[in-house]
Amino acid sequence: MGYRNLSECIVDLEASGQLLRIGTEVDPYLEAGAIQRRVYQAQGPALLFTNVKGCGFPMLGNLFGTLDRTRYIFRDTLDSIRRLVELKLNPMAPLKQPLGYLGAPVSAWHLLPKKVKSGPILGHSTSVDQLPQLVSWPDDGGAFITLPQVYSESTLRPGLRHSNLGMYRVQISGGQYDPGGEVGIHYQIHRGIGVHHAEALEQGRPFRVSVFVGGPPSLTVAAVMPLPEGMPELSFAGLLAGHRIPMVCPAGQLPMPAEADFVITGIIDPDKQLPEGPFGDHLGYYSLAHDFPVLKVEKIWHREGAIWPFTSVGRPPQEDTSFGAFIHELTGDLIPSVLPGVKAVHAVDAAGVHPLLLAIGSERYVPYAEQRKPQELLTIGNAILGQGQLSLAKYLFISAQEDCPGLDIHDIPAFLRHVLERVDWARDLHFQTATTIDTLDYSGGGFNEGSKVVVAAAGPRRRALPEEVPGDLRLPPEFGNPRLAQPGILVVQGPPCQAGRNQEDAQMLEFCRFFGEDDPLNRFPLVVVVDDSEFVARTLNNFLWTTFTRSNPASDIYGIGASVQCKHWGCRGSLVIDARSKAHHAPALIDDPAVERRVDALGAAGAPLHGII
Repeated sequence: MGYRNLSECIVDLEASGQLLRIGTEVDPYLEAGAIQRRVYQAQGPALLFTNVKGCGFPMLGNLFGTLDRTRYIFRDTLDSIRRLVELKLNPMAPLKQPLGYLGAPVSAWHLLPKKVKSGPILGHSTSVDQLPQLVSWPDDGGAFITLPQVYSESTLRPGLRHSNLGMYRVQISGGQYDPGGEVGIHYQIHRGIGVHHAEALEQGRPFRVSVFVGGPPSLTVAAVMPLPEGMPELSFAGLLAGHRIPMVCPAGQLPMPAEADFVITGIIDPDKQLPEGPFGDHLGYYSLAHDFPVLKVEKIWHREGAIWPFTSVGRPPQEDTSFGAFIHELTGDLIPSVLPGVKAVHAVDAAGVHPLLLAIGSERYVPYAEQRKPQELLTIGNAILGQGQLSLAKYLFISAQEDCPGLDIHDIPAFLRHVLERVDWARDLHFQTATTIDTLDYSGGGFNEGSKVVVAAAGPRRRALPEEVPGDLRLPPEFGNPRLAQPGILVVQGPPCQAGRNQEDAQMLEFCRFFGEDDPLNRFPLVVVVDDSEFVARTLNNFLWTTFTRSNPASDIYGIGASVQCKHWGCRGSLVIDARSKAHHAPALIDDPAVERRVDALGAAGAPLHGII
């Protein structure tokens, strides 16, 4: 049951027609990443590059490139996980269907990693420069491991039970690192490894870290799972794999998966941080160079026939979209048990995942009131923004289930329409103006600094949404080319932004003062000012990406007829979001034309990707 290692998975996928071997020489500098992104967009097969320029190890891309393939990889264990989730939600379920839960104790046994004395991972060793030097985007600061499983343990409570396995990107070349002797690890302080690092510093003890690459595919998924506190990722990996994960522990080292393809071992330098990055990231922009911890490499182990799995991220959707969809399938039903009152949460992939959350919750306060308004929704909204990775959100739109029980949170146009028909901008905006946001988001006031806004809508329909641009619409000078993004949402092209970081833009203030309360613009509850209105209105994904990655709520939200009452900001007319590019924003990712032409050639008749891209 399940794959013991990556090679077993590759053999099975190839036999079922879901993997393509490519023997043509492929360069890990830009070309491999560009090929993987193009094949992902075509929803094509997994790719095994057997002839990697300058490297003796094959590379595996697009393994999780479709949701169907991800389900196929874990097909043997999905029912077991579903049953365990049902037990968590309803412990009485086995009494109603005892035969359906007979396998639950066996599945729970797989949660326990198994210590072994030896394993394939100890077969060989190599050096940093011999690893595939994957560079995905032209301005990346060096080569990166893009599917790493970074392992650490608590120095106060060492052992597998208090371990952390996270997917924190690892830079293996470039920058100021000692070539071959140091690698950079990018992680945020609130993550599990950050807690372990803080403990080690406080105790004055060496902080050992290992980086696993490859191994059972369940390890890769476990490294990105938002697991409950106290459940080690290695345990979930065993559950997903359908067997206990064998772990071998060489003398003086942390445990490592016996079936891993590669393991980098070392110690985090307690006195040293170096600039890590830039790196083309999942928001569709470069995350810039910032100081992060440095791992002093001791040894790199690899198994016989080791394979290097990789991905390439960028403006969504990308391969990590399949991760998100699969994780939601596994854990979505648990959300109400973790956050009472929450019926559903959707982190919108097209907006970069973290910038925009949609949620449905209960609104049961004073049901006898003549005019319903958001009350319980505000309590629920605060709970959502205090929960794990959901806390990285900038925009949270939350609606009341009672207003539309059949509303589908994944039907984004319908959800936005429902909210915009009901929202009262004078009442329903709730800001956190000086707080933390995603480290990778440069729309805020500084590194990891920004703001949040909750838009809570409850009650009856307040307005009909316009479905075309009115003929009598007038705009101030330098603003023009109005386009309908969707009913109730108008996109307007504005002049280049002149405001600095954390400053209101004088042009936007003048824009809002230009309109009276009876102006046709106010028929639109939401107006978004952008650099290119035709591009933004062309697709829903363009609208979501531009609006929510290029705005910081506290500094970029304006309104027609805005006012402050008892420190609560609101507006009587349209809400206006400034989603233009600003000088402090990170640059957007742009493909290299020469590399794209090489990828095009691989899709020509007789070439390996013909009929796929």
